[in-house]
Amino acid sequence: MRTDEKADALLALADAESRVAELRLRVMAAAGDVAEGEGFRSIATWLAHHGHVRRGDAAADLRLATALDRQRLTLARAVREGQVSIAQARVIAAAVDELPSRVGADVIEAAEVRLVELAADHDPTDLARLGRRILEVVDPDRFEDEEARRLAEAEKHAQERQRLRIRALGDGTSRISAIVPDATAARLATYLHAFTNPRLADGAVRSNAAQDDTGNDRDADEQTGFGVQVSHPRRMAEAFAQLLEALDPKRLPIHGGDATNVTVTITLDALRDGIGTATLDNGVPGDGFDTLTAAQARRLACNAKIIPAVLGTDSEVLDLGRASRLFSKAQRRALALRDQTCRAEGCDIPGTWSEAHHLVPWSQGGATDLDNAALLCSHHHHRAHDPGYDTSRMANGDLRFHRRR
Repeated sequence: MRTDEKADALLALADAESRVAELRLRVMAAAGDVAEGEGFRSIATWLAHHGHVRRGDAAADLRLATALDRQRLTLARAVREGQVSIAQARVIAAAVDELPSRVGADVIEAAEVRLVELAADHDPTDLARLGRRILEVVDPDRFEDEEARRLAEAEKHAQERQRLRIRALGDGTSRISAIVPDATAARLATYLHAFTNPRLADGAVRSNAAQDDTGNDRDADEQTGFGVQVSHPRRMAEAFAQLLEALDPKRLPIHGGDATNVTVTITLDALRDGIGTATLDNGVPGDGFDTLTAAQARRLACNAKIIPAVLGTDSEVLDLGRASRLFSKAQRRALALRDQTCRAEGCDIPGTWSEAHHLVPWSQGGATDLDNAALLCSHHHHRAHDPGYDTSRMANGDLRFHRRR
């Protein structure tokens, strides 16, 4: 087939599929006796059983078939004549059904007619967006009051439905699933995008460009240490971790008689060597978070949000987050003025998004002063505490990382 023949065939087949689907819906709307004859609850469950289709899909088809047969006659005619696809019809029917009956039958009919007209130039996604504001088009005088009422009802619904669950999967990761109000989701998205700013990422890509074996530049910011492409969802997950580490525990509610905190219990030898494991105690029983590597504990010891409980050989507490471990606000301001950005070679993540790092680890006697400090973004702070990397300090004070071989 030539290119133009393929194009014509695809459009003709899509039209044929839509017409056949419309005919099937018309038959479904009149096939209640088929279901009754075999004792099925509805023709949808009958079709799911005999036609081997998903029950949810069959039920959705029956709802649309009933609407086209009894209520949405203008829409039904447009579908039958091929002016509106089945996908568009679902969106239009849903949008019209969402209009409250108090606006009147004439307004509802006008909304249906207008959306059918708009279907000529808009795909289902655009139609759904237009459908949410169709009352503004067909009855602008009433739209403002109805929109305010709708938003109030939506907010109430969101408050009642909101849920959040955290479940440890046992492989070092945990699944977080949530339904939250749109306003909450918008705030979270804004905060996370502050850590994944595309413009900033572009700059980091340019400044962090590395060369592959062929001598060609590749985007280091878009690659892991193993050369795997980093997706946007992964960057968002990393941003979520950065956001949590940026929270000030002093502004959180009192928890267990003390400021909200997380305690890491680790032996002195493991803290010094970075080998072994540590115990994580966040005071929430049954959530499955209990261990992490010593290397991770060493990194967290740089951060004021984590309290390390260091144990000696007889399990006596040698240190419980002594104050000298933490960089003060004045020191952080001085570091921001001095370093301005992450001090990893070629990284330009702003200092305000970075963490204060002990060049000589605090666990090995390193002092908490400016001469032993450097700002590192979360990514490079992890690298600094990763036993798979060596860190060297360049003449200008930047840190260079080398993968150990």
